Amino acid sequence: MFIVTKFLLRCFVKNYENAADKAVRSACGNLACIVGIACNVLLFAGKFMVGMLFGSVAITADAVNNLSDASSNVVSLVGFKLGSKPADKEHPYGHARYEYLAGLAVSVMILVIGIELGKESIGKIIAPTAVEFSWLSAAVLVASILVKLWMSGFNRYVGKLIHSDTLLATAADSRNDVISTSAVLVASLAAHFTHIDRLDGIMGLAVALFILYSGIGLVRDTLDPILGAAPDPEQVAYIKEKALSYPNVLGVHDMMIHDYGPGNRLVSFHLEMPAEGDVIAMHDEIDCIEKDFFTNDGLTVTIHFDPVVTGDPHVTELRELVEAAAHQADPEVNIHDLRIVPGPTHTNVIFDCAVPPRYFEKDGAAGRELLNKLRDAVRQKWPDHFCVIQLEQAYADLSEASGH
Repeated sequence: MFIVTKFLLRCFVKNYENAADKAVRSACGNLACIVGIACNVLLFAGKFMVGMLFGSVAITADAVNNLSDASSNVVSLVGFKLGSKPADKEHPYGHARYEYLAGLAVSVMILVIGIELGKESIGKIIAPTAVEFSWLSAAVLVASILVKLWMSGFNRYVGKLIHSDTLLATAADSRNDVISTSAVLVASLAAHFTHIDRLDGIMGLAVALFILYSGIGLVRDTLDPILGAAPDPEQVAYIKEKALSYPNVLGVHDMMIHDYGPGNRLVSFHLEMPAEGDVIAMHDEIDCIEKDFFTNDGLTVTIHFDPVVTGDPHVTELRELVEAAAHQADPEVNIHDLRIVPGPTHTNVIFDCAVPPRYFEKDGAAGRELLNKLRDAVRQKWPDHFCVIQLEQAYADLSEASGH
């Protein structure tokens, strides 16, 4: 089956392994959708004729499920076509989010189909009719299971290749179809050998419930990127570690990752670099980092430079103490931009404290408690030091990556 997948990609997509190329990505997505439409239409036609011929609502329900899958593939194809449109004056960040909207539309369609099939199956349970069994119908269902197994693998391979959540969801849906069609096959055999006609309606209802369950999960998954889900922790860690690999970078904070659709992410973060260094040289290094991310990772990155005093032992000791106190309170807390302003009677210790959203819940009680812990940690060692802390929300968890 994997051989068929590779054969199709080689025949219809030039340089298909170069998924970073937007044209290649779009071609792979279009091919997957067209293959899905063709397979699902053929499966629908075969199952529908067998279901109507032998009076099986379960087989007919499974056929309609394949038709809904074909409709989903059409919507996905439209999503890929619209999402590949270049940026314009009205949409400077491109149109890639069309793919997310297509996924949401597919999910809603699946829910509607599930509800309608549920109604029909309940009617069949209340007023069962005899189901005429034949080995032809069994053969059609077995063939359907084999085709759906291949489609699941095909969509999973292409989905991973081009990093498409829509195709990965399609792969999961094909896997679910294997389960539901297997259930229909079992029901047909059971009704034939036990002569309990109500089993057909019961299994049809089970298939409908399974479709509804899958649809609800898909709605949730497709809504997440539209609403603004938290960025992938692995990607956050990768970006941070790559930035820290440059010689003058001391720390990374205030990272934001904006998802404007598959393959279209904008990233911004602050880099801590030595205040005593050559500003022009460090600016050039920042330019190199931004170019590195764009060229090798397809990420549009904007970096803000924060100078950090490294030659003052007292500031270094203060920073280490505050970072240790913050980490002890919560490993997800990030301290940055620490500086001091000495005075005749006291010294102000000024820094920012990035925290998860939960610190702003319940009137910010958790946030106030954290600030008091940090202030107490500094006062215990330096009674004449007063902390001026800006509490801010962290939009990416930087605690998992190495470095500051």
